[in-house]
Amino acid sequence: MPEGRPAPPPAARRLPNPRLTGLGSTLFCGLVMLVLGLLTEALFGASGTVYGVLFLPVCVLTALWVREGDLLVAPVVVPIAFAVGLAPVADHGDGGLLDRLMGMVTGLATQAGWLYGGTLVAGLIVLSRRMRRVRAANRRTARNRPARP
Repeated sequence: MPEGRPAPPPAARRLPNPRLTGLGSTLFCGLVMLVLGLLTEALFGASGTVYGVLFLPVCVLTALWVREGDLLVAPVVVPIAFAVGLAPVADHGDGGLLDRLMGMVTGLATQAGWLYGGTLVAGLIVLSRRMRRVRAANRRTARNRPARP
């Protein structure tokens, strides 16, 4: 490290900054939501509100950790992951196939606010990251362009 620069604080050096591909962000989001759905079912008795609150940080992390080339994957993946994780949380009645299906439909309908909110958060983060990327590319292009006489 050069003598003139101070060392970054230890906390700043340890922050994770993974860059997930489209498939990686799909797996990350889907598996985390499934685990959170199972934990919500076990600890809170299938509370839709707890599940919805836990969904929001997963949306933020997915949108922040997806790599630049796969930015548009995040707003598509988070609603699918919400539905995957909702399976254990949804009311299953007596356990038949139609009861499970109706529980999923009811769960998606009653938790639509969390679903739309998380998707909106992921979309806004992806949109802002994309805008910063385009602005940086425009600045690089303008710097490299020769001056007109």
